[in-house]
Amino acid sequence: MKIELTGMPEVIMSNPHSKHNYFAWPTVARLQNGEIMVGASGFRVEHVCPFGKAVVCYSNDNGKTYTLPAPVIDTPLDDRDTGICTFGKSGVIVTSFNNTAEMQRGYNQHDKYVQSYIDTITKEDEEKYLGSLFRVSHDFGRTFGEIFRSSVTSPHGPRALSDGTIMWAGNNYDNVRDGIEIVTLNPENGKAQLVGKITIDDDSVFLNEPNLIEMPDGRLICHIRAEDENETVFTVYQSVSQDRGKTWSNPEMLLDKTGGAPPHLILLSSGALLCTYGRRKQPYGIMAMVSLDGGRSWTKDLRLFETDGSDDIGYPSTIELDDGELLTVFYARENEDPPCRIIQQRWKLIL
Repeated sequence: MKIELTGMPEVIMSNPHSKHNYFAWPTVARLQNGEIMVGASGFRVEHVCPFGKAVVCYSNDNGKTYTLPAPVIDTPLDDRDTGICTFGKSGVIVTSFNNTAEMQRGYNQHDKYVQSYIDTITKEDEEKYLGSLFRVSHDFGRTFGEIFRSSVTSPHGPRALSDGTIMWAGNNYDNVRDGIEIVTLNPENGKAQLVGKITIDDDSVFLNEPNLIEMPDGRLICHIRAEDENETVFTVYQSVSQDRGKTWSNPEMLLDKTGGAPPHLILLSSGALLCTYGRRKQPYGIMAMVSLDGGRSWTKDLRLFETDGSDDIGYPSTIELDDGELLTVFYARENEDPPCRIIQQRWKLIL
């Protein structure tokens, strides 16, 4: 098994003529009408700053060109990771989350520009907008309804299952250290119902930023970012449910201890299960692993992109185009100087 890159990396989101030129934590999705939609946190100045907006752009020519990024969730707070979930005939859910003004202040103590903006954030703003947020569209992402608040958060958002259920694996926003919660989501009223939970018998490992997928045999597979406080662990764990998310197997480590994270899963038309993830240990890069037996064994560490620029990289997700070519979207900087941008890489998986 090997990969073949079919083009050069291409920047698809940036804002080069402005100080607000940091974009990160994207998700790519194929909409029901065939268009490509990319979401990210954009128009930022730093990795942590209060200017983040959950923005989206579109391509109707298989990723050759894109519209300019436009905000979907833009609160007074730091709107971060942008997830996308398609459902039904034309439904799209866009997700994000944010942090308190005080947390942002602590990360930017010496930046008067950032501090002056944080001074404008009120307690009423936090009461209204703080949390894991999402908006719903019923017209292929052209217009969106009100902002809902979710109990869980994850970078790439929920998934629509084969029976129409929208299931979200994520950390509880108010208690992120308490394992991974599995909820079902009602896109009409924003209500979530707890289904199950993934925990690990190791207090030193923090599970976060999961991504869930349904297999043809009905199993649910969840890949999870795992790390420890000493930064000796940064990897992907896998857990499986045989009963629609009610109970889960004990998470098992798939990569080496610093193999990379967070994960994104997609089932290809060939039947192969693909997981893409970022590597934040030199050489920094965007990686893939592939399973041909439904997640029971994996071919790992296939490299899609490499840079010496920075470990501020990752959060890849992937779609399959009509001709079988794959398109992976992620964030990175080519070297230490420019801010992070949203990049896509086209490639083929040769089995």
